[in-house]
Amino acid sequence: MAFAAGTNGAVDREAKGWKFAVAAGILGWLLDAFDFFIMVFLFDTLAGHFQVAKASVVYTLTLTLAMRPLGALFFGALADRFGRKGPLIVCVLYFSSLTVLSGLAPNYIFFVVCRALYGIGMGGYWGIGASYAMESSPRRFRGALSGIMQGGYPTGYLLASVAMQTLTPAFGWRVVFFAGAPVAMLIVALTLLAPESEAWRQHRQASVRQIFGALNDHRGMLLYLLAMMALIMGLAHGTQDLYPDFLKSVPGIAARSVLGMKALYGIPILYNVGAITGSICFGHFSQKIGRRNAVMLALAIAFLSVPAWAFGRSLGVLVMGSSLMQSGVMGATGVIPAHLNELSPDAVRSLFPGLVYQLGVLLASPATAVEFMLRDRFGYPRALAMFEATAIVLAIVVFWFGPEARDRSFLRQAEIDPASVSAIE
Repeated sequence: MAFAAGTNGAVDREAKGWKFAVAAGILGWLLDAFDFFIMVFLFDTLAGHFQVAKASVVYTLTLTLAMRPLGALFFGALADRFGRKGPLIVCVLYFSSLTVLSGLAPNYIFFVVCRALYGIGMGGYWGIGASYAMESSPRRFRGALSGIMQGGYPTGYLLASVAMQTLTPAFGWRVVFFAGAPVAMLIVALTLLAPESEAWRQHRQASVRQIFGALNDHRGMLLYLLAMMALIMGLAHGTQDLYPDFLKSVPGIAARSVLGMKALYGIPILYNVGAITGSICFGHFSQKIGRRNAVMLALAIAFLSVPAWAFGRSLGVLVMGSSLMQSGVMGATGVIPAHLNELSPDAVRSLFPGLVYQLGVLLASPATAVEFMLRDRFGYPRALAMFEATAIVLAIVVFWFGPEARDRSFLRQAEIDPASVSAIE
């Protein structure tokens, strides 16, 4: 039996097969992001295909984001009542099936319904996947694995950029809605090989009523974390969802290339490399300097990058600005899986962080539409800069005054005398 010590000196047992659980959580969030972000490259294509206004296609992003809390509520409650494994498998098969159906949509209404229902699955997965990964991983790796898991989001974005350049020219736009199905099967296999969460076994509730009772008992923390996540998600979606469309408006950029790729795809690939790097690095830093300090440092980097990110006109400046922006934004969000799970009640560690995360997304869901509206009045650069600078400053204030529970144990009987570990082994 292996044991792992946290920074507070407590020792937890490492469950055999925990790497399968962590891998399932990370891959599922990557797949979720891929299935979401293929949309940001298809606004014009889908508008033309369904013969609707471009704004009608942009609206489906808001609808997807708005439906996510329903998924967090439903799948989170299932995971806290019946365990992490079964609900996780059902959730990934559900949202993958809706993605495939989106690619087969015969008309706009069918497509809208599929994207709305997909949002339920997307919302359900994060709470289960994050709690499963954080509960299964040794505490000494929690910060780094938090960053890696959340790094799955920009990785999905990056892979969507790659798929648009490699798959769609050969097979058409519909193929990107089918590409993730094999990954869903891999996630199911990993989950079947992984152990159930010991933390869930110790804290499982006898009924769904008790689960929602525990949620109500911690409503003060829920409201604080909700404000925190609304700002973080507004910042994240505000910097990501419309940026490929913004790049099209920069004179001469569409005709340029970067590293042999069309700039409109190459720049997103490069800034998502920055996002992945930021997420992993700041997740790791949070294990050393604390969750809040790591987030605020990342947000400061994002703030300093706003001028180059929004007002850059040369290829080099846009690459630098967008890469730094996403390093900061995703660096901040890379800390979130560990931070939210550590601040969540034991009895509802799937429902609570998942619901907070997705309600934050719901409150932030108008971000894309608001920026689109501001663009019409002030132009893209000023609209993006005003929105993001405001969100960053407010987020720093919220984190500055917020709580932290870094390296908290999730197990009821994790406090083992370190001197006895050698004897146990």
